[in-house]
Amino acid sequence: HTFIYLFSLFPACSPELRSSEGGHHLFCTAASQNITYKELKKLLHSKSKSNFLIDVREPWEILQCGQIPGSLNIPLGEIDQALQMNSEDFKEKYNQDMPSKSDNLVFCCLGGVRSKKALSTALLLGYESARHYPGGWKEWESYEYPEKKK
Repeated sequence: HTFIYLFSLFPACSPELRSSEGGHHLFCTAASQNITYKELKKLLHSKSKSNFLIDVREPWEILQCGQIPGSLNIPLGEIDQALQMNSEDFKEKYNQDMPSKSDNLVFCCLGGVRSKKALSTALLLGYESARHYPGGWKEWESYEYPEKKK
């Protein structure tokens, strides 16, 4: 009955039906778990070592579209494993120190769908300060590079 216990930790979450692997995923929609463009800009300018922006898109997408400066690429399919690695393995694979459970993690993707899934995973793994940027690269690009709009 671990699932019931975990669900009680996240009252703003609703359980999704069983996944194909037989596990459960929680999708959280609490507004406090969303970060705005302005909040993200402020977080990135703080240069704190306890702030991590993790882009969960595939590497080819980042090469094709671009990425938010300072973000670390960990594809969504690797998030669960990456956040449970030991710190030496994490540093070797991602060339960056591993976030601690008390660090500020912000997940982003193209438009907010995958980052929301990554957020759910991080919260279940005990990263209590995890949030996601629902605007994703699309919104970031519209603010940072408005001349690219057609």
